[in-house]
Amino acid sequence: MAADEVIALELRLLQPEFRRNRAAVATLLGDDFVEFGSSGRVFNKTQILDLMATEPPLEVEATDFEARPLAPDVCLVTYRSMRLDAVPAIAVLRSSLWVRRDGRWQVIFHQGTRMAADVAPGLQGRG
Repeated sequence: MAADEVIALELRLLQPEFRRNRAAVATLLGDDFVEFGSSGRVFNKTQILDLMATEPPLEVEATDFEARPLAPDVCLVTYRSMRLDAVPAIAVLRSSLWVRRDGRWQVIFHQGTRMAADVAPGLQGRG
């Protein structure tokens, strides 16, 4: 099922050891990839690959995954993440758009939006 596949790929992109493997990450990011980061900055594929190759390992908890098929080869994944290694912890709403090209899934868009401080602690206010 497409939903299970893209959620598994999204989880792989959160693993520190996977993130440092430039070639592996590059296969999952479309050449037209764009990210609107929770920092407010916009990144392309090359910039994200460069950042992932040099970032320190992140401790991230991801919850509330949903995958919504938008077309036979297009799926929207949404979830919440919490950076546990940051003080204070950083809670972010995330969404990724995945497309299946040549039989394999690639993410072409990702957005992270920081959650409001009154909602972020413990990811309260879900739903």
